[in-house]
Amino acid sequence: MTKRSIGPRTLLYPHPDLIIGTYGPDGRPDAMAAAWGGICSSRPPAVAVSVQKVRQTYENLMREREFTISIPSADYVREADYFGIVSGRDTDKFAATGLTPVKGDLVNAPYVGELPVVLECRLLQTVEIGMHTQFIGEILDVKVDESVLGEDGKPDIEKIRPFAYDSMRQEYYGFSGVLAKAFSVGKEVNR
Repeated sequence: MTKRSIGPRTLLYPHPDLIIGTYGPDGRPDAMAAAWGGICSSRPPAVAVSVQKVRQTYENLMREREFTISIPSADYVREADYFGIVSGRDTDKFAATGLTPVKGDLVNAPYVGELPVVLECRLLQTVEIGMHTQFIGEILDVKVDESVLGEDGKPDIEKIRPFAYDSMRQEYYGFSGVLAKAFSVGKEVNR
């Protein structure tokens, strides 16, 4: 059980691939891929995403104080990667990818119409952390394509087909199915 130290790094498995939607200063829809994010509160339901201050999305978030998070399926890994490598300052990412910006119903921010899951968020607070600012948003609504709902009416991760980012190898990975039932399999330990 020997472990080798690799030093302090931005390592956590998995990093979700999240697409943050905002409007630019000219009103143009913008989207940015972010892997530094996740759920941070149950009540109110909230999500946190960290964005570098040099990004156009940082400026958009500070100004608008509302955003969306679209969760891409594996079918859109190329477009999601593009959203992370090109700046919204000089590129219309929606036009370049052919994806559709859709204005949120509850927030003044666009989401990616083709992506199966969308969170509409209003900024609750920011936290300064080194070269990043963490934006904590209250989730006002979650929209899910009907095509990725299971028979029970809940989102089905196998139909959504989200993917994760490996920050060490700079690669994207899919998921391989159910391992066990949560809040159940652990009960077998004390038997």
